[in-house]
Amino acid sequence: MRTSNKDIPITLFAGRSNPALARHIALSYGNGLGQLSIKNFSDGEIYVRYEESIRGSDVFIIQSTHPGGDNWMELLMLIDAAKRASAARVTAVIPYFGYARQDRKDQPRVSIGAKLMANMLTTAGIDRVLTMDLHAPQIQGFFDVPVDHLYASAVFIDYFKNRIDTDNLVVVAPDVGSLKVARAYAKRLDAELAVIDKRRPAQNEAEVVNIIGDVSGKNVLIIDDMVDTAGTLTNAANALRDEGGQDIMAACTHPLLSGPAYERIEASAINHMVVTDTVPLPRPSDKIEVVSVAEIFADAIRRIYTDNSVSTLFA
Repeated sequence: MRTSNKDIPITLFAGRSNPALARHIALSYGNGLGQLSIKNFSDGEIYVRYEESIRGSDVFIIQSTHPGGDNWMELLMLIDAAKRASAARVTAVIPYFGYARQDRKDQPRVSIGAKLMANMLTTAGIDRVLTMDLHAPQIQGFFDVPVDHLYASAVFIDYFKNRIDTDNLVVVAPDVGSLKVARAYAKRLDAELAVIDKRRPAQNEAEVVNIIGDVSGKNVLIIDDMVDTAGTLTNAANALRDEGGQDIMAACTHPLLSGPAYERIEASAINHMVVTDTVPLPRPSDKIEVVSVAEIFADAIRRIYTDNSVSTLFA
């Protein structure tokens, strides 16, 4: 292992969006979090200040960018402050990359929000980005700096291998866009594969048109990268139950769970749902279990710091 840059100190800092995950990452890495002052003026304007010298340091800023917009602004200001404080390198650790659904111009006169966020990070002076389960993996190409893309499958696969019988399992993609990821899960779990043919008449609305694959009499695992209002997820689960699916489970990386999400999940055919801690769970539920991705982020930070391969995490 090459450790030639060990003479450059490493410092981990956390914004306010997900302090529990940040502390867990720092603990898994074996470092404490650096000292920051972050506050809001009376009108809501954000103020940030590093309370220790970071001159010449390899700085990692941990901040998920789920709503509201202050999480993005706070991250941008932390990057700017670090660059102005002469940090040697600044890496944005963004467990959940907000605005990733807006990755293309699919209708007239709309913004490509994900590209705008990438531009702002670059303008702020970011040197590298570390993130997990981008809603659209091609967003990596929006950056002119290195992007390390982690996968929650590293956590989910071990979870399901140790807790469920995979002999009668079918992995389901809730839409065509999730098919590639679902296929990877099915291969690693030695399970069958099915896909939902979904239509989306409007934002946050989805309807199941057809189920491609045999789910009758089988245990079902629905795989998705994020769950917002849970319309897609619960419609899929209910349709799978109607087609004869048995124990219906779901694994979703980013539990945004806004609007009617909790009510939909509680009333749905989903028996058990597993999510990660990339964003704080809005409130607990008997159906929802949280598994941590802190260790995989800590390992990735360690590899970035020592200039070792991150991709070998998934070999």
